[in-house]
Order: sequence, then C-alpha cells, then structure tokens
Amino acid sequence: MEIKKTCLYDKHVALGAFISPFGGFDMPIYYTDIVDEHLAVRYYCGVFDVSHMGEVLITGKDAERYVNHIFTNDVRGIPVGKILYGMMCYEDGGVVDDLLVYKMADDRFFLVINASNIDKDWAWIQQQALDFDVTLENQSDQYGEIAVQGPESEKMMEQVLSIPCNELTFYTFKTIGDVIVSRTGYTGEDGFEIYASADYINACWDKLIAAGVKPCGLGCRDTLRFEVGLPLYGDELSDQITPLMAGLGAFVKLDKEEFIGKEALAEQKAKGPAKKLVGIELRDKAIPRHGYPVLKDGEVIGEVTTGYHTISTDKSVCMALIDTKYSDLLTEVQIQIRKKIFPGFVCKKQFYNKKYKK
Repeated sequence: MEIKKTCLYDKHVALGAFISPFGGFDMPIYYTDIVDEHLAVRYYCGVFDVSHMGEVLITGKDAERYVNHIFTNDVRGIPVGKILYGMMCYEDGGVVDDLLVYKMADDRFFLVINASNIDKDWAWIQQQALDFDVTLENQSDQYGEIAVQGPESEKMMEQVLSIPCNELTFYTFKTIGDVIVSRTGYTGEDGFEIYASADYINACWDKLIAAGVKPCGLGCRDTLRFEVGLPLYGDELSDQITPLMAGLGAFVKLDKEEFIGKEALAEQKAKGPAKKLVGIELRDKAIPRHGYPVLKDGEVIGEVTTGYHTISTDKSVCMALIDTKYSDLLTEVQIQIRKKIFPGFVCKKQFYNKKYKK
C-alpha cells in the first residue's frame, strides 16, 4: 500500500521530525522530545499536523435523518455551528469508527473520521445511504488540518493567525470563507482545529512556528489524549469493543427512534456489558503496554488497551478492558509485564483533569 504524505510533510522534514507511518500516512511522531512537546501543550501551546484525518460531506433533503441513522448521538434540532461526538456502529453494536459531526445547515453535515478508517468508513457510509435522498462527498483529499492546542491557543489563534475565535465555545465551529475553525481537540486542553486548503494550512503552520508555538507529533498526541481518558479507535474502541463497554454511553442516544446498532446496544445496556474499560494504577514504576494481560488471583480477566508512565502526573497507569465483575474502583488486580507480575488497582480512567473552555 502506498504511504501518503500530508500537505505539511516537507515542513516536518525541514524541522528534523522523526517520521513514521500512521493511518496510511507518513506522520511526525516527534520533533525534539515527546515529553517537551507534551508539556508545551499542557502549559503553553503546541500545533499538530492532523491533515491525515478524513472528511465526508453529507447534503440533501434527508441529510439529518441519514446522519441520525448511522450515528449513535442525536443531531435532531441541534443548532447550526454545533459539533457532536459519537460512533458509527455495526448491527451488533461493534464500532465502525468514532467521529465528529459538524452541523453546517439543516441539510448539510460535515463528518470528521479517523485516518486509518477512511476507506472502510467511506464504503460503509455509501452502503447505508441507498434509501436516503442525500449526496455524499469524500473530501478527505481536499482539506489540510492543524490542531492548535494548549492554554495559550486562543491568544495564538487571534494574535498570530488573526482568526477571531473568542466567541466559540467548546464543540462549536464557524466558517470563514472556505476555512472551518472549531473549538475542539484531542488533548484535554483548550484548543482549536482548522480545516482548509493546503496553501492556507501551510501559511498558518509557518506563522505559528515563527511565533514560537511548539510543533508537536503524534507521540505526545497519544500521551495527552490518554491522560484525560479519551479513546483511540483500535485500542479503546473497535468492532469488538462497543461504546457501552468503553464507558461512552452518554454518546449513545437509545431514546432515538432508530440507528444502526440500537437494538444490540439496548440489549447490552439492559443486561450490562460483559466487559468494561477501566483505569488501572500500578504500585510500581513498570509500564503496561497494549495487549498485556490483566490478572485477578492468577486468572486472566482482560488486557491493557493503552498504558504509559504519565508525563503530567508521574504514575504508571493504563486503560484496560476487563471482566465487568472486577471493574469496581480500588479492586486489586495485577498486570503481567513480560515474565513479571505487578500489583495494581482499578481507578478512574481519566488520570488528569481536562481543561476545556466551556
């Protein structure tokens, strides 16, 4: 498979980034140091190239009804300029992808999907649309995207990029010509995402770097999202991990008339999911990695989905999918790391407090 490059690829090379394939793209993992980049976002401001993300435009008479058919959240009656998070599910409740839905008009919705799922999602979206009066456009190749994240992000957006954004609240957006600006992100900090042409995104990137905003790679994007308990598709969500298992029931509106997967999810909610995503804190400084077994009294009860020694809180923690009966807070468990067994306990899966501007 050919590895794609984003519109900012040459900038990453010029900055000496460590580049590796991710989601079908050559992406910067870090420029200098993951810890430095992580802390810049927590305490100042960083900028990410997220042009690998996918974008799908849905328009037409049945646009709202169609989006509600494929989406677990409920877009009925939300105002123009609002963004909702949710999932697309299979009939059995497994997750096709998690995504953002931007309401541009009553008959116009903009979907932002994960890079690694673009082809699969596009096929799914087309397949489900046959009975609806909608027009679908895969616009993934038309947009570059950057994320400006951190407590100083609003100042940088306004002073450096001359984009007024003070009026935007969390999970809202506006369009300025062909540019989409939203108050969203994947770091737990205040921040913005800009979708625009390659030329515009390159110009924004250059201005931000020149102003001292730290370029940040996908390495710290993962450590940042993990610390605040945000899921990553393929780790905390998958065709085998439902939104209810992942603790994302707030984004599954079972009171909607219908959506794909509703019956299976309603049944799972009534019975209670057999497995549940939890946080686990280790009592030692070992690092639990994806796929490591979680044990209770010598019996395997689940496995780690993501684990780190956190940068912001200096703790060895992980998210893990385990048997629900062991998911109560403070339940003693163990994690097998290579040939050693390390004791730990179940904790909240948000290891650091989010700092969004509501």
